Amino acid sequence: MSFPTTPDIGLLQGKNIVIIGLQAWYTDIGSNCKSIAKELSLNNRVLYINMPLDRKTIAQQKNDPNIRRHLQIIRNKEERLVAVAPNLWNYYPAAILESINWIPSTAVFSFFNRINNRRFSRDIKTAVKKMGFDKYILFNDNDIFRSFYLKELLRPEIYIYYSRDNLLGVDYWKRHGTVIEPAHIAKADIGMANSIYLANYLRKYNSNAWYIGQGCNIALFNAEAPYEIPEDLRSIPHPLIGFVGAINTIRIDEAAIRCIARERPQWNIVLIGPEDDYFAKSELHGMPNVYFLGKKPIDQLPRYIAAFDACINPQLVNPVTIGNYPLKVDEYLAMGKPVVATRTEAMEIFGGNVYLAENPAAFPPLIDQALSEDNGERRRQRIELARQHTWAESAKQMHLAIKNTISP
Repeated sequence: MSFPTTPDIGLLQGKNIVIIGLQAWYTDIGSNCKSIAKELSLNNRVLYINMPLDRKTIAQQKNDPNIRRHLQIIRNKEERLVAVAPNLWNYYPAAILESINWIPSTAVFSFFNRINNRRFSRDIKTAVKKMGFDKYILFNDNDIFRSFYLKELLRPEIYIYYSRDNLLGVDYWKRHGTVIEPAHIAKADIGMANSIYLANYLRKYNSNAWYIGQGCNIALFNAEAPYEIPEDLRSIPHPLIGFVGAINTIRIDEAAIRCIARERPQWNIVLIGPEDDYFAKSELHGMPNVYFLGKKPIDQLPRYIAAFDACINPQLVNPVTIGNYPLKVDEYLAMGKPVVATRTEAMEIFGGNVYLAENPAAFPPLIDQALSEDNGERRRQRIELARQHTWAESAKQMHLAIKNTISP
């Protein structure tokens, strides 16, 4: 299954778009929001607003070079509007917000949150004026709190609330978000989500909610390109069963990896990505056929995936992950690799192109099956499916949602 068939509606063009959200432009990991901004800037003028700093972040992350740079720009009154690409600008807000999530009462929290929103809105108004935007679309990437009042304060042409994670599964967001996010979704002109699960969640509070899919960087994850085997893989015998992504206890099922390693000692499991403290101490490090190779630059990831015989996504299913769109699965498929993943509602869009495991014990036999059934035709089908999941297609779905909202 891929995107629903829609008429040739063209792309969103000639609009002014302001993007706010949970990640600053200087974030060094892959970001849906940044990818969307780049895609939209091909046909529109896009202003990407960094997260405003708050007092807790300044105190706890003062040695982070990106935070230091942001503070330097504020204190030295440097130019805060920076061109990063044709039709794409990045803005550093000067406002310092209060750290208020500790407040137990949601009513009291909301009082101070309005003050934070006003500070943030003044920054956005300054940036919009510099850009010469007389009207614009405001796209909010999952920022529940700091942007709650921005529709009223800024009065954009269209206000979009975009959901890409079930944030209420995290205690920080859950404290006040169980009350505030439904109200936030309800007042948006359009709700958009990158997974079917999250789109259905948005529809509980806003009937104008759309599944716009997820993009994969097909140019980078290109199965036809020649790849040299990475040095740290050359001494590891095949079959190589690989995973690429953040290795943390919230998202990754350690039991599934352990089961694969124990049940198939002739396989070698290669894990690429940064580990949290739990995984750094995991018994997986003592297993002879499990290799932790650490975090790699994103442009090197295709080299590793190309060397794998099969790829896995052993996702831990919990309130945080249940709605996730698994981008890494698209990247695996784009490289033509057989994939075994945990079954979730979001995985249904991949149909028969991915082997879905109901539990950790299901991974080893499904990987057996994936390896035995792998052939040129299946490889072609996997690549073709991944090539349908692009940021251009997501932008087209956004255009359809906006067009339908303006002229239903």
